[in-house]
Amino acid sequence: MGVFSWLTGSRAAPAGATRESAAALRERLLGLNRDTAPWRVRDGAPEGVDLVAEWRIVDARWYEIFAKAGIQRVFKVLMKFDEANGVVRSADQEWSVEWRAGTPDLTLAGSGFRGQSWEMSFESVYAFREDGSWGEVYSYKFNTNEIKGPLHKAAAEAGWGWKGVAFGKL
Repeated sequence: MGVFSWLTGSRAAPAGATRESAAALRERLLGLNRDTAPWRVRDGAPEGVDLVAEWRIVDARWYEIFAKAGIQRVFKVLMKFDEANGVVRSADQEWSVEWRAGTPDLTLAGSGFRGQSWEMSFESVYAFREDGSWGEVYSYKFNTNEIKGPLHKAAAEAGWGWKGVAFGKL
């Protein structure tokens, strides 16, 4: 790849790997979805890309956890398949979130971001519970590699490279 590959998260396809079709890659990436993960991979047509991996912040099963943790942003990985070069082009996108009445209300604010991002944060809160016992009320962690790692691995297993895009067309 290039000199700044480490900065953008870009990586070449594994040497000697046989490249699968874009359709097979798509199925492989969609196959990463599981009910126990706080993120999902979905069709990216609304965003004009092939696939989107995102935190399940608006999923009824997860929004209460995110709201309790005070999560105030949405993180997405936009993916577009470059079949001619055998790479998945990706851009990270982050938006602010405002919580109202226990449900997420997504708002586009001045803190929007597009490019390549790496972040790790965590929080655990201990307090007295309603029954009077002391203990952990919730625990939260956010790690962009929790989403990106499986995506990179699946692309490599399909014989595709990965190119992080910070500027320009995805």
